[in-house]
Amino acid sequence: MTIQKAKEQVLKIAKRCYDEKLMAGTSGNLSVLADGGFIVITPGSVDYSSMEVDDLVVLELSGKVIDGPCNPSSEWRMHAEIYKALSHIKAVVHTHSPYATSFAVLGKAVPVILNEMIPFIGGDLPVSKFACPGAAGVGINAVESLKDRYACLMQNHGVLGVGKDLHQAYINATYAEDAAKIYHMAKSVGEPVILTGEQQAEIRAIIENEG
Repeated sequence: MTIQKAKEQVLKIAKRCYDEKLMAGTSGNLSVLADGGFIVITPGSVDYSSMEVDDLVVLELSGKVIDGPCNPSSEWRMHAEIYKALSHIKAVVHTHSPYATSFAVLGKAVPVILNEMIPFIGGDLPVSKFACPGAAGVGINAVESLKDRYACLMQNHGVLGVGKDLHQAYINATYAEDAAKIYHMAKSVGEPVILTGEQQAEIRAIIENEG
């Protein structure tokens, strides 16, 4: 994907996440890995409602800025660590969606309560260990949770959705919030039924056969 195309996609999905209240203020950040291995990422502290294509930042995995008038998101190291460790991941969406983030604050994973969690998230929604915002450790810790998942929570921080492209990363971040919301609502009226290992295996088998 060309850098220009990547910028257009990042801007489009960033505004969509903001409009859908997956992020508030200038929180959250998105990126995609473009041609040449460059990261195209949202800028830091720029209002999503006024953000334009030219505000997007292009940088190397090392953090060296190649293009863009603004500073990159302070979480660029997190994105870089994920791309370096997980070669199949080409896009990252980091949100502070309220239901999922509430479980991140509790340090509690969201168990497999929906069939859809298996094909989209890969199973339950785990919680990665805490690391100070802006540090490489945020990404390093997240990688441990994302080795066999496409979304995770970050302790006292927020949500990550990843994927082979930005659309998939966005969808996975959205499903993470949806699963957390339903789990929260279910727990408010009773004890949710968790899909058993056998049931999950059956669903995985169906997915593999259809693939």
